Amino acid sequence: MLLALYGHPFSSYTQKVLIALYENDTPFELRVIGPDTPQHFNDLLQRWPLRKFPLLVDGERNVVESSIIIEHLQIAHPGPVRLLPDDPAHALDVRFRDRFFDLHVMNWVQHAVNAALTGDQVKRQESSALSKQKLELAYAWLEGDLARRNWAAGTDFTLADCAAAPALFYADWIHQIPDDFPLVRAYRARLLARPSVIRVVEEARPFRPLFPLGAPAQD
Repeated sequence: MLLALYGHPFSSYTQKVLIALYENDTPFELRVIGPDTPQHFNDLLQRWPLRKFPLLVDGERNVVESSIIIEHLQIAHPGPVRLLPDDPAHALDVRFRDRFFDLHVMNWVQHAVNAALTGDQVKRQESSALSKQKLELAYAWLEGDLARRNWAAGTDFTLADCAAAPALFYADWIHQIPDDFPLVRAYRARLLARPSVIRVVEEARPFRPLFPLGAPAQD
């Protein structure tokens, strides 16, 4: 049975899973959640009442949360690119950095976006300022962590990089990575040159007008 992924091409967490699927050329069907496909949203609600996506359907199993979906793919549908290493200690490093990008980068992007969606200018300005402050801290930590590394957790592209690509892609829109952090800027550029990431960026391009803070003319 073909895998089915419920999500949206402009969603960072959907992109995170799409990158993993594209890395291994895993066959799947994308069921886009949007106004033109109410049946997909209704199906999502039946499978996951918390109304969050992405959600992966694998036979009789519904798998939620982007990191768990990617781990499930490695277990149930392994490919040549291993996104979580076999060594337990190294795998822990990968999982930590995956959480770093979700919680300390993408979370603050979403904080600014959510405030902008309210239409309240005061909330928008306050949330934007706080998000920029938190992202600056994340960039500073990441600059030191990336020393002597091509990818987030070492020499290989992993789950952590699947998380980093959409997180840093959108974070730079919220608070442009300063020149003071050349390793972070270079890492973002390497991510955006990865074929799987190029593909998700291009698939999401038509939806850029939906970005409530205004998508910059870059990338």
